[in-house]
Amino acid sequence: MSSLTSNSMPLSESGISKEINSIQLGHTIGHGSTATVSVAKSIWSDEVFAVKSVDLSQSQLLQKEHKILSQLSSPYVVSYKGRDVTKEKDKLMFNLLMEYMADGTLSDEIRKQGGRINEPLIGHYTKQILLGLEYLHSRGIAHCDIKGHNILVGKTGAKIADFGCARWIDPAERDGGAAAASAEQIGGTPMFMAPEVARGEEQGCPADIWALGCTIIEMATGGSPWTNVTNAASLLYRIAFSGQSPVIPKLLSLEAKDFLNKCLRRDPKERWTAKELLKHPFLEEHLNSNSEENQDFVTSSPTSILYQDIWSSSIQTVSSMESPLQRIRELGLNSGELKWRWNDDHRWITVRSSE
Repeated sequence: MSSLTSNSMPLSESGISKEINSIQLGHTIGHGSTATVSVAKSIWSDEVFAVKSVDLSQSQLLQKEHKILSQLSSPYVVSYKGRDVTKEKDKLMFNLLMEYMADGTLSDEIRKQGGRINEPLIGHYTKQILLGLEYLHSRGIAHCDIKGHNILVGKTGAKIADFGCARWIDPAERDGGAAAASAEQIGGTPMFMAPEVARGEEQGCPADIWALGCTIIEMATGGSPWTNVTNAASLLYRIAFSGQSPVIPKLLSLEAKDFLNKCLRRDPKERWTAKELLKHPFLEEHLNSNSEENQDFVTSSPTSILYQDIWSSSIQTVSSMESPLQRIRELGLNSGELKWRWNDDHRWITVRSSE
């Protein structure tokens, strides 16, 4: 293990600097194009953390994630543990410390369950994700990238993680106000984007509900919410303008299908809110289900297209073109000069061992 105590330059933040400057880095559990996630252990308390690190010169997104995560406290959101700047191999690194969830992501759990999750366990995880979303939305925050890969699983269940695409719904409530809002860009993962997001119109709390619906399909089938898609441009066009919604799996109960219908309404004004969905019969039915008993369901299914590079990527847009339709067309035509970035630090490659 390498220590973060050497050459440390702590950010002045009461109550955490001592802890941050007294941890040892362990093995890597994930990485993106520029950032790395490692396990770390406190020298003083033996507490285990997850540390997300990136070159300080490229840390704008991670510092934004820190600003949001540091204001949150919910049993359904991964916990913030601190931040630090260290010097490693003549490089300044920005480090974000978070709660470590040993069981990995919800996508990992789907694979462990043999390719899909049984309905009682889907209900169990869905309720916890919704409780997390209700908390975020009540604080004026939209996550903007809900999917299996951004939900962490542990002994207590599921927690929302990765706030790199998150945003304040009311710009006046955050530092920077309207000026910062003008720089806000639409982001997320194409397969989980709501129609209004794919059109570049808006990205708020209703888009998180749409993405939750897509994540339920991911849990139920082990596959993509959208099928028979050949490229990114056709996918975005289909989401934005086809008038279609993802196909609801036939194997689900009537209550689960109705729940998904409430999530996957194309008009964001007609989608149910997190608070409304928490009262839906589908979640009431599984309210007292035992998550350990639900681990027994194992069924094989084809590998999900979600793990192919193009669909696992997060994107950010530059709204310089005249219309959403033109933006999507330009994406398909100008492959050499894309206006959308498909690869950034949110495209994590899991390297966590089964242990």
